[in-house]
Amino acid sequence: MDLKSLIRDIPDFPKPGILFRDITTLLRDAAGLRHAIDSLADKLDGAGLNAEYIVGIESRGFIIGAALAYKLGIGFIPVRKPGKLPSLVHSVEYELEYGMDKLEVHQDALQPGSRVLIVDDLIATGGTASATAKLVQQIGCELVGFGFIVELRDLAGRRNLPDVPIVALVEY
Repeated sequence: MDLKSLIRDIPDFPKPGILFRDITTLLRDAAGLRHAIDSLADKLDGAGLNAEYIVGIESRGFIIGAALAYKLGIGFIPVRKPGKLPSLVHSVEYELEYGMDKLEVHQDALQPGSRVLIVDDLIATGGTASATAKLVQQIGCELVGFGFIVELRDLAGRRNLPDVPIVALVEY
């Protein structure tokens, strides 16, 4: 199945000069969504990562990550923007091109030594995925890999990630 044909291009979003790759059109297509989740599960499972948990990055990473965790029969942990989680949190600050941001995860969500796979819809510069990796490693977990539906190769986000397997289904 051609997943690219299900991903919509939106020019000048969120600002002029940016070409946004919108996966909501893929998500609404039942066969496309099933194919994307099944394909990502097969590739990640085939990599022998033996993850115990998927950490999904807010917000589209929740959609992909939860479906993937279900398919692989492992747990799902959400990583959120500040102030969204109701219990004590671990947090990490990271730099964006226009300032700073922060990600949080519940302190009791993961135990040190847990094998974690980080999932999001898309990797661009790798900043958010890299920050999530730091958060996971700060807890003492073993980062076993990354999974994405889309990778924007020209932005070289892989270079900003730890040296673990990285799976992406569609490249631009």
